[in-house]
Amino acid sequence: MGSITGARGVYAFVSGSQADYLALTRARRSLTDFGSLFRYALRMIRNLLISALAFLLFSLPVLAKDPKDKLQPVGPVALDKDGEKWAEKTLKKLSLEEKIGQMIMIWSRAGFYNVGNPEYIKLRDNIRKYHIGALAMTVQLDGNFLIKSDPYEVAAMTNGLQQGSELPIIFAADYERGLGMRINGVTNFPHPMAFGAAGTRDFSFAFGQITAQEARAVGIHWNFFPTADVNSNPLNPIINTRSFGEDPKQVGELVAAYIVGAKSQGMLTTAKHFPGHGDTDIDTHLSMGLVTGNRARLDSVEFAPFRDAIRAGVDSVMIAHVSAPAIDPDPNRVASVSPAVVELLKRDLGFNGVVVTDALDMNGLLKLFPPERGNPSGMAAVDAVKAGNDMVIIPADLDGTYSGLLNAVKNGEIPEARIDEAVLKLLRLKASVGLNKGRLVDLNALPRAVATPENVGMAQKISDAALTLVKDNGRILPIRTPQANGTSGSHLTYKPEEEIRNRVVAVIFVDDVRLDSGRVLERQLRSRIRDANIFYVDTRFAAGMKPLILEAVRQAQVVIAAAAVIPSAGRTAKGQNAKGSVSLTGELSAVMNGILHTAADRTVVIALGNPYLAAEYPQIQNYICAYSNAPVSEMSAIKALFGEMPIRGHLPVTIPSIAQRGQGLERFAQPPTGGTISNGKR
Repeated sequence: MGSITGARGVYAFVSGSQADYLALTRARRSLTDFGSLFRYALRMIRNLLISALAFLLFSLPVLAKDPKDKLQPVGPVALDKDGEKWAEKTLKKLSLEEKIGQMIMIWSRAGFYNVGNPEYIKLRDNIRKYHIGALAMTVQLDGNFLIKSDPYEVAAMTNGLQQGSELPIIFAADYERGLGMRINGVTNFPHPMAFGAAGTRDFSFAFGQITAQEARAVGIHWNFFPTADVNSNPLNPIINTRSFGEDPKQVGELVAAYIVGAKSQGMLTTAKHFPGHGDTDIDTHLSMGLVTGNRARLDSVEFAPFRDAIRAGVDSVMIAHVSAPAIDPDPNRVASVSPAVVELLKRDLGFNGVVVTDALDMNGLLKLFPPERGNPSGMAAVDAVKAGNDMVIIPADLDGTYSGLLNAVKNGEIPEARIDEAVLKLLRLKASVGLNKGRLVDLNALPRAVATPENVGMAQKISDAALTLVKDNGRILPIRTPQANGTSGSHLTYKPEEEIRNRVVAVIFVDDVRLDSGRVLERQLRSRIRDANIFYVDTRFAAGMKPLILEAVRQAQVVIAAAAVIPSAGRTAKGQNAKGSVSLTGELSAVMNGILHTAADRTVVIALGNPYLAAEYPQIQNYICAYSNAPVSEMSAIKALFGEMPIRGHLPVTIPSIAQRGQGLERFAQPPTGGTISNGKR
């Protein structure tokens, strides 16, 4: 309305000018009538002032538009004077209840929701009731299935929740492999360890930039990444390929490059999991982890990448649910609730940004707060804040966490000054990404901002550069495609299919045969060898499928065994329920052993994830590490198998009894010549 009325004011001014022009004409006809000219000038000045005043008055509603209805400004992460003033002014207005809510982050699960959907109503009501200041964006989970959303659904949901919230919401996510972890139709990156294998900071910088561009386009401001853990323990069941590698110097360089790239495009970053989760053998989603290194070891290995992250300007540090006796000898306290650990981070490492806990619903923490003690979620949150954490994330019991913190302040257990300190940090964080100026994202901009050909191409380039050839017996690589139409060199038109279909056999080991793992590898393999015999196998079907698979392997000229084993929260193996696992478990391992016992010299094993897999199968003769089950990694593996690209990757970790960090057999691209496959010889 303001702009329309303002336009009328301008039109009135123009109309008045036309009348005055006629008066001026008459005045000019009488050169001696200076009074007419003077009166004309006064009228001109008066009309100009009236019109200008009207324009300003009618424009004020536009200038004062509520930030929740304006688009977010996107630029490098920076806190300006206006943002600082907004944070300080906002803090003074907040009640204690509102301050507590700003310190809690809960899940929001992206998807399409009718406004009357009970799940959406519950989320919206929780935001209002508990004054929630931050949401962690993820997706719906159905058993092992992540029900991924699309960019429009995420953006529409962040917009809707922003408009319904009194204060701006900061949205975070676990985009360790880019948005492709949770969203379809975006740029897919491999696991972080692939960046260590590629060995260049430029790739990590680009990774940060691209992830930031796409995240901000859908309304996500804060990534719980990079992983600053140094994965020095091959038995680590939960970090593994989530780390850049085992060398503290390289990990620190890649961590810093990612942070600089991400912040340049407006995304907040998090270094995790302090004081270091790489030298553990327990999944803290299941139980409490233990960091056994002494202080000298921690300083030289675990802390080094965090120092690099802090120098690079990391915005937050996440504290792990691990026990570190060298810092805090109390066996009943993990780092996330340890004042000694958080104080060390602030004092010795010089970090003054936002400190956040790892998820409060993890058993590594909750086991220290049994239900019989009253309010375990509340007690855990209170201890975390008393230890120096500024935000507690993903509580198992939202009401218990909120009431526990609120009561702790009211009874003097936590000084309100501690709350004010934390909330001011969080408000500054919001202002540093422009949430004080605008909250919404432009849905119309998504087709230009997400999954650009250049970004998709960069992700594939990174994956290709990472692919590492660890072992090669010289007999089967590169695989040559058949001469014509998927038949053998004899070209017998009516030769029964069962006599030729086992020339190339692929066995794809997955957690669940219904998942997407292996699908790109399958499609790309069939596009090169139409009659390839491909098996998917998981723990449920391994025993029953084993005889069929091994019979096909016996007949095969080339066998591809692709193991899509990646670190996953709560993943267990038989007899390891308290630790977690990132291995082929049970009957899957029996199938792999059977393949290698039958045809090790004709088999190439591809690690689509855990590179340490070869240590469990020393009989492997041909071994390729892709470090990831992402689509780009499967594509790289196929191109390497067929000699369609050079192989240049080097191990960023040591595989016990197999190869040292830095090793990798380099190969030139060997374009197919149309040869045949015959007993592994070309």
